[in-house]
Amino acid sequence: MVDGARKLEYRDTSKESILEFLLAQKKGLRHYWLEGILCVTSLSLSVYHLFVGYAGSMEAHAFRSTHLAFIMVRCFLMRPRGRKKWTDPRNAWFALDMFFVILTVAIQVYTLWDLDAFTLRGGDLSQWDIVAGSVLVVLLLEATRRWVGWAMVSIVIFFLAQTAFSDYFFWIFYGPPTSWDTMMDFFFMRQDGIYSIPLMVMATYIFLFILFGAILVRSGAGRFFINVALALTGSRVGGPAKASVVSSCLMASVSGSAVANVVTTGSFTIPLMKRIGYKPHFAGAVEACASSGGQIMPPIMGAAAFIIAEFLNIPYLHVALAGLFPALIYFFSIFVMVHFEARKRNLTTIPQEELPVFKDEVKRGGHLFLSIVIIIALLVIGYTPMFASFWAILSILVLSSLRKDTRMSPVDILSALEEGARLAVPVSIACASAGLIIGCVFVSGMGLKFANIIVQLAGGSLWIALILTMIASLILGMGLTTTAVYITLAALVIPALVQMGVAPIAAHLFAFYFGLVSAITPPVALAAFAAAGIAGSNPMVTGVHSFRLGIAKYVLPFVFVFAPGMLFVGNWHQIVLAIIGGFAGIYALTITTEGWLLTRVNWPMRILMGFCALLFFVPGLNISLSSWTFNLPQWVTQLIAWVILAPAVGLHYTRNRETVQEVPA
Repeated sequence: MVDGARKLEYRDTSKESILEFLLAQKKGLRHYWLEGILCVTSLSLSVYHLFVGYAGSMEAHAFRSTHLAFIMVRCFLMRPRGRKKWTDPRNAWFALDMFFVILTVAIQVYTLWDLDAFTLRGGDLSQWDIVAGSVLVVLLLEATRRWVGWAMVSIVIFFLAQTAFSDYFFWIFYGPPTSWDTMMDFFFMRQDGIYSIPLMVMATYIFLFILFGAILVRSGAGRFFINVALALTGSRVGGPAKASVVSSCLMASVSGSAVANVVTTGSFTIPLMKRIGYKPHFAGAVEACASSGGQIMPPIMGAAAFIIAEFLNIPYLHVALAGLFPALIYFFSIFVMVHFEARKRNLTTIPQEELPVFKDEVKRGGHLFLSIVIIIALLVIGYTPMFASFWAILSILVLSSLRKDTRMSPVDILSALEEGARLAVPVSIACASAGLIIGCVFVSGMGLKFANIIVQLAGGSLWIALILTMIASLILGMGLTTTAVYITLAALVIPALVQMGVAPIAAHLFAFYFGLVSAITPPVALAAFAAAGIAGSNPMVTGVHSFRLGIAKYVLPFVFVFAPGMLFVGNWHQIVLAIIGGFAGIYALTITTEGWLLTRVNWPMRILMGFCALLFFVPGLNISLSSWTFNLPQWVTQLIAWVILAPAVGLHYTRNRETVQEVPA
């Protein structure tokens, strides 16, 4: 530690990689041949993608199928059948796992043996094509069961059955059946099923960004982000909680994984929050909400953001720019809530001498942040995400070597490459399975019917359509990954929202946001449950408090649908009003939900603040009184809100500031 034993400082506690495990063994490596296979396949997959990132994309089918084959081999070995851990002694089930691996490799060899002839057979499949495609679908379903869960498998099987036997279904699911040969033609031979947009985006863009995050964290960026956040906020009211918000914002924007970020930063920030007086369930909820926000925070965001860009056929930078202010408003809301909670409990602060020194931390690790600047700069200039991520990865290797504290050894670099390949497995499997859903919707024509039925059920009301979409997202999110939820809704529901006049980027981000909130929404709130394990609190109580703290993530999607200026859609004054209204409205909403400013706020004041929030959020009001109709534009509603908010908050501070213990804000 720095400057004595009292100095607080985050230390990375990442798990040992398989490579490091192998190097630590004194026995011959022949005793660890399975570990060796996993290590080699992981490194090969990462090097393969780095080569493609440098040389440019190869033939589409070959590139995507090779990526999936690597992923599925890792899947069957890392999530074995009949054993608790893949390192457990081999048993009878191990033969089945190896059989699945051999089948996966055989199908890939069959595909690439004569690729030109394979692609030319599209529309006129041989019997072996049908067999290979059918086996691949079964293998993919088994891989999905192991890594994503039965919920995703059940949904895929339903769509497969509906497409093949739609004449046995009812309502919108009824239609002419599709032959299995035709389905295999779409799913296996072409880029309309397994190898469609989701897997393409995963293989082309997302993998390299996952690799970038793994290498960045390995170089010590996690330590830098958390120590800087602690140095900036640790000595203020609720300092550790505010440090959790800031560090999770930085950390998760790179990693893109809510649960992984909870485990990484929460093991340090949650005990600190408990130390100064936060209740365990509240400390866990803060970390869960902050960590889950990383998937909406540019520049990297979650995996689904790249798929949004591909679906909309726009540069990824446009998606990142659209998501910038909603993400900042979300983190602002959590920051304000933890401040109010600290004021409620009159919590102590951490002495300045125990905290990291900001200047020292910037000297030690600030240069690593330049790699993120490089990504942003290359995207702004107009280069592709693949190009930007490749050169950002190289920049980390160079930048990290500039200082001893961040310099990576060859083992560190190879371990990071291995870690990136491991993190890519569940995302790739989910994307491939989601591709099957998209293929079924396309072949059966159910997407158009589903969009029409949503419009009919909504009765022309956009509010009802949005609520139906929200409910569908929350239900799907209980069993599916964020990416799978978004892709499913993109195929079925988002066209209905666009048909009802919602801006396309707003419709896609609406589904994206509600696909994310399952991480903090009971009864299935994985990020909250992970945080509860570290905090030693009741998981469900932590989940309920996460729901309350993350209220902005439930409100903002409705706001930017009706006021898309927040997403940089519209003219400049619409954009400015939407952004200002978003921050001010969320501030008023937190007063309503928390019931606190300097001291407790009474119910009339809370109701008034809720009304102010509504005025800030709406893009304008039409008021009809008898024969009179008043059309209030957005600037008028916001002016009314400010006229209410500013005096009410100012009067509260004037009356109560002398009675509050003076501590830094």
